[in-house]
Amino acid sequence: MDRLFDLAFVRPPSDSYLHCVSTNLDRSKIDVNLAKGQHRQYVSILRECGVKVVELPALESFPDSVFMQDPALVGLRRVMIGRFGEPKRRGEEKAFADELGGRKDMVGAVGFVAPPGTLEGGDIVVTDHGIFVGESSRTNSAGIEQLESHLAGLRVELVKTSLFHLLCGCSYLTNRDMMICAELVDLGSFPGFRFIRISNQEAYACDALYVGEGRVMIPSGYADTARKLRGAGYQPIEVEMSEFHKGDGGVTCLSSPVYTLF
Repeated sequence: MDRLFDLAFVRPPSDSYLHCVSTNLDRSKIDVNLAKGQHRQYVSILRECGVKVVELPALESFPDSVFMQDPALVGLRRVMIGRFGEPKRRGEEKAFADELGGRKDMVGAVGFVAPPGTLEGGDIVVTDHGIFVGESSRTNSAGIEQLESHLAGLRVELVKTSLFHLLCGCSYLTNRDMMICAELVDLGSFPGFRFIRISNQEAYACDALYVGEGRVMIPSGYADTARKLRGAGYQPIEVEMSEFHKGDGGVTCLSSPVYTLF
């Protein structure tokens, strides 16, 4: 299998999801029941693609906790528990760390980002040719330095970004192919990669998840992106994301893969 993980943690949206931190003007229109249904579809697709999925319990105290990618970077041998740049989300990472502590057969040695460092998973693009981390409003250079130290021996590159999270503008597929919106992310940040360039109008679809054998999970409704993926030899799998878009979340946000690289 050419994907970078075979196991992923997910967490369903809580009833409190309506109160998530979001800049989307439609945040108040979130339909929590619809979000739960969309999440079930997402999990079903992962499993159909052969990914082992571990479903953790909803956290009512943390409205954003469905966005499982952000609390940590998880690998088979090493794990880095982040520290949220968004103060309202702090505490989610401790809950996840506690849950991982009971699953030591699945994940590696755990490290923690310490103040003044901040690190959120949405800023981390994992590839088999290095790990690229966005220095953003949510992740700072101190957090990136601590990640690099914990992942000693792996290439960790800092990428300056004005995006909310780096993955809002690019996602890695396989074989050095990357989906990217050149209007949002500098192509020069990823030397040696090939790019499937996504228009600014469909930039939300850049937040995509490669699940192996040419299959790419993308949000539904982005026809030009789907066409470009097919033209590059990939099979887009569309997943309904409307209620997570309203919460400032994308396709990668809903899972925490356990990477086999580290």
